[in-house]
Amino acid sequence: MRAARLIKMVLLLQTRHSMTGAELARELEVSERTITRDALALSEAGVPVYADRGRTGGYRLIGGYRTRLTGLGRSEVEALFLSGLPGALREMGLEDAASAARLKVSAALLPSLSDAPRNASQRFHLDAPGWYQEPRTPPLLPVIAEAVWDDRRIRAVYGRRDGEVERELEPYGLVLKAGVWYLCARVSETFRVYRVDRFTAVGEIAEDRFFARDEEFDLPAFWAERADEFTRSLLRTRVVLRLTAEGARRLPYATDRAAAAEALASASPADESGRMTVGLAVESAGVAFTQLLALGSEAEVLEPVELREMFTETARGMARLYG
Repeated sequence: MRAARLIKMVLLLQTRHSMTGAELARELEVSERTITRDALALSEAGVPVYADRGRTGGYRLIGGYRTRLTGLGRSEVEALFLSGLPGALREMGLEDAASAARLKVSAALLPSLSDAPRNASQRFHLDAPGWYQEPRTPPLLPVIAEAVWDDRRIRAVYGRRDGEVERELEPYGLVLKAGVWYLCARVSETFRVYRVDRFTAVGEIAEDRFFARDEEFDLPAFWAERADEFTRSLLRTRVVLRLTAEGARRLPYATDRAAAAEALASASPADESGRMTVGLAVESAGVAFTQLLALGSEAEVLEPVELREMFTETARGMARLYG
């Protein structure tokens, strides 16, 4: 346990050059006193860890010290080769670079671990796009990906419902969601999300091409927040349902999971027939009809009236069809 922590401490200092005791303690989930003892142990073992005293001090490696890739275990190596997304790398134009990196890591492995890359690739595969849709690579994705890597401003033409607009963007990161690529970018000091396949032109900005990244920006956290906001913005209609126990169980699989969870959490107690009443946020009456139809007789629509009438007409039509 301690050996693994010491190795991680060296790798952290090698990557970030300098870290305070508090930062290391938080990263390694130990006390600052433990960090002090670990730094002393590393120094005694020949690893040149130097401690700068004072308010702005911290720990760093001196003399350009670098560790080698000789301490990887089998599970670590297999996880490393699982971390790549072949399809996504290919679409961004990074397949050759990723292949070269994998070869270099493979060459540094111990002979006993030489089969780890194949073990991982033959046991796990990621297929990001959803079913029933043909994945399409946006033609401008490689250009945008290059700008993301280089922290380079771009001038882009973006297609919207009301026509095309031109924007100067600071591209921070790319997200692949259900086979669709999105760009998270800063424009006019505001972070926004753009669908990559809606860009019709992307060009460089000659003057002041590069931008300084906001180091506080967290791409996964930003995406999670915006995705939640987008989902909630769609759920503008409220319907009232009576559900059986089976209907309540199946509701999250038929509608938005978060909306279903909120509805069930505030459901009224079950009545004499065993049904509970819930208020559910949905995109529209039409969308709700398609979703709730999958629940059959396990759900009864009480409101709005127009949605209830849609189910009534459908039930009559099915009764005529099936007798």
